[in-house]
Amino acid sequence: MNQKKSILQSLPFRLFIGLIGGLLIGQWANEAVIGVIDVIRGILGDLVGYIVPFIILGFITPAIVALKENAGKTLAITLLICYLSSVGAASFSFLSGKIIIPHLNIGSSMGEAVALPDRLFELSIEPIMPVMTALITAVFIGLAVLWTKSKYFEILLNEWNEIVLAIVNKIVIRFLPFYIAATFAVLAYEGQIIRELPVFIKVLLIVILGHYLWLTLLYAIGGFLSKTNPIRVLKHYGPAYLTALGTMSSAATLPVSIQCASKADTLDPDIRDFCIPLCSNTHLCGSVLTETFFVMVVSQILYGKLPESSSMILFILLLGIFAIAAPGVPGGTVVASLGLIITVLGFDEVGTALMLSIFALQDSFGTACNITGDGAIALMVTGIMKKVPRRTKI
Repeated sequence: MNQKKSILQSLPFRLFIGLIGGLLIGQWANEAVIGVIDVIRGILGDLVGYIVPFIILGFITPAIVALKENAGKTLAITLLICYLSSVGAASFSFLSGKIIIPHLNIGSSMGEAVALPDRLFELSIEPIMPVMTALITAVFIGLAVLWTKSKYFEILLNEWNEIVLAIVNKIVIRFLPFYIAATFAVLAYEGQIIRELPVFIKVLLIVILGHYLWLTLLYAIGGFLSKTNPIRVLKHYGPAYLTALGTMSSAATLPVSIQCASKADTLDPDIRDFCIPLCSNTHLCGSVLTETFFVMVVSQILYGKLPESSSMILFILLLGIFAIAAPGVPGGTVVASLGLIITVLGFDEVGTALMLSIFALQDSFGTACNITGDGAIALMVTGIMKKVPRRTKI
């Protein structure tokens, strides 16, 4: 009985119920009902966005201080792995697309989404600083505390970490199922999920398979470098995966990611608290894998051919850099790289619009891959820094 109650109260179950409930509500909701739901979604989304800079400052800065003399090395290694993972994922997607896309019977039948009613009420909750500003601030403060050997700030930052963790557990985790329900209710009302699914179902399934293959490779490398079983990290990421599916945002999923990663006994706590918040905004392997495949699909649909290989190689190398700087919000990767899509690949307004539309349809799966892959990155860095905790084997 207690086990059944535990399952019903678990975060994965509540997230799943929120997702299904949102889809059902969105199907029958009228304009008045969906207007209220959209207001709720906006408020909860603003709350998540407001808390994210606190999470970054509350986890990355104390983690840098805890890393002591290895902080600069750990930062460099983490960012290099993030870039290599993104470029590798995009290259894998490009080679797969060259083989698969010419054999697909892809047609274009984009449908118009049902317009949402004007919001009845909007409570604007602006974050104290942008996400990238918070990342840079966290790194600078952490390094400065190390350089000055400030014991006072070291204690203060550790207490700040506990305060932010309390906010995550007591507030964010509790309202996430409602946020996911509201998000999917709006998507179902707009009709894009139902109406456009037949158009892109083949491409979407191929991309999702690519996500799983890339995650398998990342975790295999992480297990090899750390000399541990990567399943001991991956098995805890179910709630984070489901949250990413619902929020379509790496930043919004960050609280759950931290909670999931903290359960993995093969991750060093200091490296974990440093890598997970950092990677949530710098490691977007799933998004770049998807974007690379989709730009090839869109090019085939609109222009009757795949982009030139030389253009795609330049696009991939630059996309890896743009992905590190992309905001961890819905569609952040493709929005940040629109300049590349236009200048390097030569897409016109119709091409960019189609790209934005179909990318938005799968954005939740790309985000889920991003966030799940962060655990593998933390495992790699743990192994490279030779800081794997000694635990009894499971």
